[in-house]
Amino acid sequence: MYRDIGAQLDALPCAELDAVEVSGDTHRARPWRSYTSLPFPGFDLCAPGPIDRSYDVVFCEQVLEHVRDPWTAVRTLRALCSPGGQLVVSTPFLIRIHPSPDDFWRFTPHGLAVLLESAGFEVPEVRSWGNRSAVIRNLRDWATHLPWRSLRDDPALPVVVWAVARAPSSGVSPGGSSPG
Repeated sequence: MYRDIGAQLDALPCAELDAVEVSGDTHRARPWRSYTSLPFPGFDLCAPGPIDRSYDVVFCEQVLEHVRDPWTAVRTLRALCSPGGQLVVSTPFLIRIHPSPDDFWRFTPHGLAVLLESAGFEVPEVRSWGNRSAVIRNLRDWATHLPWRSLRDDPALPVVVWAVARAPSSGVSPGGSSPG
């Protein structure tokens, strides 16, 4: 996942873009024009208050499983996205429950696409990665990659699901319909 997303980010003119990351600072080191971190759960995706700024790139990695209302959360992510902006979102799938503060949801690749489209995002592709041994290891404890363990993907056993979605460039509102 990180290799795939990293390649897409490498193709962006980061120095010309404003980025925000919900929960974490994994992408802080890139040479963004500006970078903001919105710590979750302090920043509540389901009740964010007024959103007074939009960003060219919005990151929300390993958060949607923790929100009570993922449909409201993706509308908030859409509101954070500038017209034509990109959303990078990832969620676990076949991984043990991890309350932080709670753990509510898992999304298949198709389910994540439907969720993002419901907020007006264009979703050209959703990816996933996983395999039997990674699923089994994550049922015991958090698996780390060791060189002798296979990274071969098995689409039937995803550990993680992710998408890079785009906010429409035109006047499409976060609810997915044109403004009246």
